Amino acid sequence: MLTLTIDNKRLLQSIKASSIIGPTQNGGLNRLALSDEDKVMRDLFKQWMEEEGLQVRYDDFGNMYGRREGINNDDAAVLVGSHLDTQPNGGKFDGVLGVLAALEVIRVLNENNIKTKRPIEIVNFTNEEGARFEPPMLGSGGIANIFSRDFVYSIQDKDGKSFGEELEKTGYLGTEKNRANHIHRYVELHIEQGPVLENYRTNIGAVTGIQGMTWLEVKISGHSAHAGTTPLSMRKDALLMSSKMITLIHEIASQIDSNSLVTIGRISAFPGAVNCVSGEVVFSVDVRHPDDSIRENVVEVIRETLSTSAASENFGITISELWEIKTSHFSEDIVCLIEDAAKERNYSCERIISGAGHDAKYMNHIVPSGMIFVPSIDGKSHCEDELTLDDDLIRGTNILLDVTLSLSQS
Repeated sequence: MLTLTIDNKRLLQSIKASSIIGPTQNGGLNRLALSDEDKVMRDLFKQWMEEEGLQVRYDDFGNMYGRREGINNDDAAVLVGSHLDTQPNGGKFDGVLGVLAALEVIRVLNENNIKTKRPIEIVNFTNEEGARFEPPMLGSGGIANIFSRDFVYSIQDKDGKSFGEELEKTGYLGTEKNRANHIHRYVELHIEQGPVLENYRTNIGAVTGIQGMTWLEVKISGHSAHAGTTPLSMRKDALLMSSKMITLIHEIASQIDSNSLVTIGRISAFPGAVNCVSGEVVFSVDVRHPDDSIRENVVEVIRETLSTSAASENFGITISELWEIKTSHFSEDIVCLIEDAAKERNYSCERIISGAGHDAKYMNHIVPSGMIFVPSIDGKSHCEDELTLDDDLIRGTNILLDVTLSLSQS
């Protein structure tokens, strides 16, 4: 049986073409969802899909699709893709690789006159990053009925511009009937965005799922005071109290399970003056674990411990849940297909769980899904230094080709 391979040069040229749309000063990308830059990239992607003879459509969330018909067009289609939007100072590969690799798969099938039993559709999901409109993954979450259309349309960016208005301005406001439906499997190629594959010197990650996440917001209330006139023994310094709590949070997570991940990613002190004792502090807590019961236990112990600690020193405390998603377990069949394809091509491969959220997370709610990871240098992502080597981009796209072909011929 002929083993198909991608056109390495063509794949890298496509990524290069993307990298000049919304460039940052230090080699990254700033292509926020539904921005002018996003529209330019969408227009180019649409052109590329039309050149391959794909049937192009977009749905009411702005998700873009390109359909390649199969021998049996009534069969459920294989859906392949990711997203083209980026962080404000993001990299050139996060999301972009998955979309352009899917396009390369179609190009290879076309130039080799390969007819598949099932149709294949490639997709660019809207606002995966959530950098402009929060929360993230609105396009995939919309079609998975995680978010209602009214909710998504009403979300505003920091300038007060709504998702619905900005989507209409791009010209990519489609209809509900164009949403992905009658789908057989969903597959997404993505950079790992972490250091595991590189550290293990592994070519391919067969992703088993996406770990669960809980976001909390903690508000500590003390008393503001003058920095020069209030003795240390008479202060109720909310920032000092918060620092103790942050240390406690990390101790709790490590004691309960060494695989727990906690992050304090955002903190604000009020009144925020150099010569004032902080009277109020608000900080975020991100808790992640592949086992939902352990994650939920970590969250509960954090709540109880912080509340007890605040009460013991007479501080006010409010703990609110901002967001919670449970662990996703991907299709074992797709994981095995990835492993088999890697073995056939003599690529090293390891099973790995994703610590980051992806569109596959929500697609897995409606169709068996899977992901392929390729290494990220130094584990860097969501930054201008994000880098995946050309050889790894090529390997990952070859595995995507193999898995897509196998699923579409079943």
